[in-house]
Amino acid sequence: MTMEAKGYTQDGTVDLQGRPMLASETGKWKACAFLVGYEAFERMAFYGIASNLVNYLTTQLREDTVTSVRNVNNWSGAVWMTPILGAYIADSYIGRFWTFTVSSLVYVMGMVLLTLAVSLKSFKPSCRNGVCNKATDSQIAFFYLALYTIAIGAGGTKPNISTFGADQFDDFDPREKELKVSFFNWWMFSSFLGALFATMGLVYIQENLGWGLGYGIPTVGLILSLFIFYLGMPVYRHKVRKTKSPAKDLIQVPICAFRNRKFELPNNPLELHEFELQHYINTRKRKVHHTPLFWFLDKAAIKEGSGSTMEPSRPPCTVTQVEGAKLVLGMLLIWLVTLIPSTIWAQINTLFVKQGTTLDRSLNSSFSIPAASLGSFVTLTMLITVPMYDRYFVPFMRQKTGNPRGITLLQRLGIGFVIQIVAIGIAYMVEVRRMHAIKVHHIAGPKEVVPMSIFWLLPQYMLLGIADVFNAIGLLEFFYDQSPEEMQSLGTTFFTSGIGVGNFLNSFLVTMVDKITGRNGRTSWIADNLNKSHLDYYYGFLLVLSTINLGVFLWASSKYIYKKEFIEQKEGCVQIELKPKDTSPLGLQV
Repeated sequence: MTMEAKGYTQDGTVDLQGRPMLASETGKWKACAFLVGYEAFERMAFYGIASNLVNYLTTQLREDTVTSVRNVNNWSGAVWMTPILGAYIADSYIGRFWTFTVSSLVYVMGMVLLTLAVSLKSFKPSCRNGVCNKATDSQIAFFYLALYTIAIGAGGTKPNISTFGADQFDDFDPREKELKVSFFNWWMFSSFLGALFATMGLVYIQENLGWGLGYGIPTVGLILSLFIFYLGMPVYRHKVRKTKSPAKDLIQVPICAFRNRKFELPNNPLELHEFELQHYINTRKRKVHHTPLFWFLDKAAIKEGSGSTMEPSRPPCTVTQVEGAKLVLGMLLIWLVTLIPSTIWAQINTLFVKQGTTLDRSLNSSFSIPAASLGSFVTLTMLITVPMYDRYFVPFMRQKTGNPRGITLLQRLGIGFVIQIVAIGIAYMVEVRRMHAIKVHHIAGPKEVVPMSIFWLLPQYMLLGIADVFNAIGLLEFFYDQSPEEMQSLGTTFFTSGIGVGNFLNSFLVTMVDKITGRNGRTSWIADNLNKSHLDYYYGFLLVLSTINLGVFLWASSKYIYKKEFIEQKEGCVQIELKPKDTSPLGLQV
């Protein structure tokens, strides 16, 4: 009797004790309901720090603008880069659940340390009338120790919680696979909710009621969300690791291909080494169809006796293994063209905030909007756009294209990149207007308020929010969907590491632009006194970079070939999961 006939999941998922799971009683949104709570609170904690960190560094620790922007970018970069290690540990050793469990405790410890760093007198610089003394070396060291403890914890939680959620849907069950199409949209929706509370509520609390309370609230929320997470343990599905070290193939394939570099490839790809389809059905693995992309790697699958000198102790790689390596190379190509968009995104928590502090932020005589709170409009826009995208745009486009997602994953990214270019173009124009107002009103002091409402910045924030619905969700889904089966946690780190490298790249650009433009006594484009700087030039520079990057993206996406898998649907019937070729003018293949 098959697993399906017994009512068990068809993808081989088990409980923590290794027992098969009943499909009707486990997984799906029933399980994900416990996970989204953690995601919302974790994002609230992260954005509660990231969105206003530049202000804490400049006002409390008295760092200059360039140093504070660089430190924010370096920390954000670390938060988004450490998932590479966390994903590797999960895929190769202890699995997603246990990696998440250990890392979440480190994350909470970091939040507790950070709350202490901004609350206890011995850990923070003393302030009088809003002016703080310079922090001691030990105070700075303790503060950054707490920040980077959070970064280490995020390394194990970020790549595994979303993929663990996606694991709750059985790809071998057509009904569950259909539910999974919307998973990443609503997963990010919960993430946006946490970010919204951080940028609207926590930022105000930090600046008006105290930094300790502003960091203490998300710390308590994070601890509460972990209790909720563990309540769902009976209904969680866990994927069994079928390969001891899935990342090993990434090294083995190019080595075998290099060893066979002098031999001719067979004219027919079917002559390359591959297991019978029944092997994959029996082991519940997926056989990946051969593609012509990166053909030189196919030499790793040349059979013994076909001109190869492969030793019996070193069997050739299978076509599926080779295609896994090709997938990673293809994703790397797409990853490279996401770095500039990630650099644009980094402006939200850095220069956009500093720009906002120079503008008129008062709503009335007694209330002023914290500059960092404008980031809440990014999140609000996302929260409005995600349901519209999922409920209206996808069904409408599905009728037009026949694609279950409405549009292809790369088309989704392309649309997001175009909107982002429009956003940075508007940011440039608004900054030109701000500079004009400074000139007309003869403003020179660093703390003088430019007579221009902070709401002039609203369009650039909102457009970046719309762009992120296409970009952030699209990238997360793309890298999960296109990863080799055994490397999906590691695959999603393409998403997180892209954001991380984007932050480091922004840090590098800000530092270099400041040094180059500030030579020979000239005023830097990004000086401490933004009223004498030229942020408009820097935004123009980013606009040119983004436009060039879009052209490179269109080229890279036209070369990309999507993953093709053989999947057993019913007993005795095997289907090859192929994605129809897209004939759109963008030339983005599916």
